[in-house]
Amino acid sequence: MERETMGDNASFTYTTYVNTTPERLWRGLTDPALTRRYWGVALESDWAEGSTMAWDEQGVRSADPAQVVLESKPYHRLSYTWHTFTPAWARLHGFDDELLDALTLERRSKVTFTIEPVGDVVKLTVVHDDFEPGGRLVGICREGWPHLLSELKTLLETGETFPR
Repeated sequence: MERETMGDNASFTYTTYVNTTPERLWRGLTDPALTRRYWGVALESDWAEGSTMAWDEQGVRSADPAQVVLESKPYHRLSYTWHTFTPAWARLHGFDDELLDALTLERRSKVTFTIEPVGDVVKLTVVHDDFEPGGRLVGICREGWPHLLSELKTLLETGETFPR
């Protein structure tokens, strides 16, 4: 069962259940080799609270001192500030200069993953919030999260990702 709630215009919540363990789900969220498989992005950090994190996507690296781990409780909860938008990243995604400029003017949002065992499965709740009210990023994220989380679920349950 998957559930998405929109709530106010400045947040996004998505819940799904994954046939895995909390340890494997944590690894799916934090291991660069796994995040690259389903997300196309190697998320690099030591995952300690306050540590920076970098995104590496097809050789485009995004790092910034404000891109940090906010909370890290292995196998239970992970939260970090949402990433830094650069011209190289925008080109990679086909975003024009106007959209890049709009995104860089928005405040940095955050994403939080909550991992809860429920019987033989794990409930994963993702909350992406602190968006700029009326900004453009919230719509992009609302579009992307369901597909991304389906890819993660499929990888953890089958060992495969969607055909590309």
